[in-house]
Amino acid sequence: MRSAPLADVGTVDSSGNSTALVVYVDAPGGVSMPIPAIVADAGERAAHATLEFFTARIPNAHTRKAYGRAVFAFCSWCERERVSLARLTAPTVSAYLAGLRDGGDGLSLASIKLTASAIRHWLDFLTERGALEHNPARSVRTERLVVREGKTPVFSRDEGRRLFASLDAEAATGDILALRDRALMAIMLYGFVRVGAAVAMRVRDFEDEGELASLVLREKGGKERRIACHHKAREYLRAYVTAAGFEPRAKEHLFQSAPGRRPVLTGEAMSIDDALRAVKRRCKAAGLPSSLCNHSFRAAGITLHQENGGRLEDAQELAGHADARTTRLYVRKARKIAQAEVERVQL
Repeated sequence: MRSAPLADVGTVDSSGNSTALVVYVDAPGGVSMPIPAIVADAGERAAHATLEFFTARIPNAHTRKAYGRAVFAFCSWCERERVSLARLTAPTVSAYLAGLRDGGDGLSLASIKLTASAIRHWLDFLTERGALEHNPARSVRTERLVVREGKTPVFSRDEGRRLFASLDAEAATGDILALRDRALMAIMLYGFVRVGAAVAMRVRDFEDEGELASLVLREKGGKERRIACHHKAREYLRAYVTAAGFEPRAKEHLFQSAPGRRPVLTGEAMSIDDALRAVKRRCKAAGLPSSLCNHSFRAAGITLHQENGGRLEDAQELAGHADARTTRLYVRKARKIAQAEVERVQL
């Protein structure tokens, strides 16, 4: 049976044009993926190196998906420009990236830098495996990106209260999905937990030991962390675990899917997209902005921590950031100060 790890990334490019997928490249064990024409035309070594790059070299599923979209879009452009893999040069790659910047796609500099990184790493791997003589993207540079504040939309203190009041009202009826969603959003807000780590939790990862409850998280890069559980998150998790009938220390998934929003948990873990749909639905019901997303809870939690006098170093530790500069991107209180200062200009 064939599986296609990148079936969702190899069908369209960044302009919405179809990519010509001409063949599946296979590996023992039922692993396969479609490859673009320029890769197939470059020979078996290039095809198998591309398969290896996207299935074995990149362990993180989100990075794999983002890199896949970027590389397949680049291949689609090369096909339209009639540029073969062997004829790729640094100016060719640079021209493609310049087109993304100057074209009508409206790609941000961050997206262009991600695309450049994806192409560079992919071609590096093909060079390492002997499919190319050298990596034409290695010398290509993009503009420097300096970010002082993140772009993730953040809800205010009052909006957060309104959201959880709405969830409390539904949870009070015994609605298992409301109980689940409230617990999920609470650990993302109060624990600064990434959604990927949240939906990967097992029941046993909620270590409920009275006042010293903890959350065990498995995060990017294979890191495992244990963090203290906020009293509100503990309260919401207890209510959900009890209503779901989970046994303490069970190995089953903590946050389980419920297709069609039926009040029946499937035993399968929620996906990140499942969580996003729940967030959008709950925010809409509470009258919150439609721009809010999974990551908004982490950003709001860090912002509230700082507004309430928390130290940046402590927020960095709680968030699991290696660099305090990353944590600082989440803090939005500077925007409020800037607004207050600009309002001092009066005629």
